[in-house]
Amino acid sequence: MVQASDPGSTQPEPDSSRTDRTEKTWWQRYIGFPLIWKFAIALVLGVIAGLIVGPPIATIQPLGDLFLRLLQMLVIPLVLVTLISGAASAAPSSLGRVGGKVFGFYLLTSVIAISLGLGLGLLIGPGTGLDMPSTGEGPEKAPPLIETFLNIFPENIFQALADGNVLAVIFVAVIIGFAVGTMAYSEDARLRDLAEPVKKLADAGCEVMFTIVRGVLEYGPIGVFALIAVVVGETGTDSLLPMLNLTGTVYLGIALMIVAYSLFLLAFKVNIARFFGAAKDPMLTAYVTRSSSGTLPVTMRAAEKLGIREGTYGFSLPLGATINMDGTALYVGVSTIFVANVSGVDLGFVQLLEAVAVGVLASIGTAGVPGAGLIMLSLVISQAGLPFAAVALVAGVDALLDMARTMCNVTGDLAVTRVVAQTEEQVEESSRVRKRSRSRR
Repeated sequence: MVQASDPGSTQPEPDSSRTDRTEKTWWQRYIGFPLIWKFAIALVLGVIAGLIVGPPIATIQPLGDLFLRLLQMLVIPLVLVTLISGAASAAPSSLGRVGGKVFGFYLLTSVIAISLGLGLGLLIGPGTGLDMPSTGEGPEKAPPLIETFLNIFPENIFQALADGNVLAVIFVAVIIGFAVGTMAYSEDARLRDLAEPVKKLADAGCEVMFTIVRGVLEYGPIGVFALIAVVVGETGTDSLLPMLNLTGTVYLGIALMIVAYSLFLLAFKVNIARFFGAAKDPMLTAYVTRSSSGTLPVTMRAAEKLGIREGTYGFSLPLGATINMDGTALYVGVSTIFVANVSGVDLGFVQLLEAVAVGVLASIGTAGVPGAGLIMLSLVISQAGLPFAAVALVAGVDALLDMARTMCNVTGDLAVTRVVAQTEEQVEESSRVRKRSRSRR
């Protein structure tokens, strides 16, 4: 009894473990709190701190610069490993007629989306009148178009990596990925054996980069708070209107993209009322959850309601959730013009073409990455040679932008799937669909 009640050996240990559990619980609560709302809270607190403190708030600028450096650090290695992994996973046999149509339509809608975003950005001019505190040198003069084209094919891949030549890295990564994929699905057992460790290495590289991205984005709210506080502190309330202008421009672009989908469907004689009657559920789910992959079961159910056969939507919709990012591409287009305006830079024709090319191609690699919108924007900003500082302003309103662009992504996936099914005569009659749905229930 004396030993069991001895406080010398038993009393401190429970208190210590209780303290550890308390600390761990708070950390888990922070990690578990949705990242998108961390950015939103950081935006609000940054605005308040900037208005209250004023210009002296510039002393916390290094906290924001660190976030920008971390984003820049991720760009090249992320593109390299994700594109190699993605291209290597595609069997050459899968790139047949249906696969070619699906992939082609996805690329087409992505080009339209980012071009629409750039066009609206140039027309409306979000960010005009706001001067971002300078954090580095401006972009160099754009090279001629033919030189830009030749730079896609690097003489030295390691030099391209060191120089941050995004287009060259994308080109090499896709070639390597397709080569590995061809080997992996070869009839030669030796080639298959050689390709397997390369695929595993690329997949492991993706997981490593995704882990790093998650860590950087957890620090992101601190960086956003610091950078926005500095901007508001030095410019006052003049910085708030351009951010509202950016949000309004993106939402207008999403609305126009929905109209474009309607015209796209009409061109293939698809019933618009029936399409959106089925699409409303995944559109609303995507808007609320902000996840194309998480909405996939709802999108597939909508495809079934539309009478699309499983052989088509079972391939098209998962692929779309992976590579098709129309809403994000549009957001990147508008945000690139916003960053250029805030930085006082006039983008030339060549730089705009590069923004379209990088935005579309990078969507294949970054679609499954947490914070994919910011990563894609960082890629385009890097290729255009624009300063990174204004990216934090975009990140601050990302909570509002992410909902709309995810809804657009899902709508685009379903629209392309419906059109491909129409061209392949893979649409069942309404009565048959109803009977099958009832039998499954």
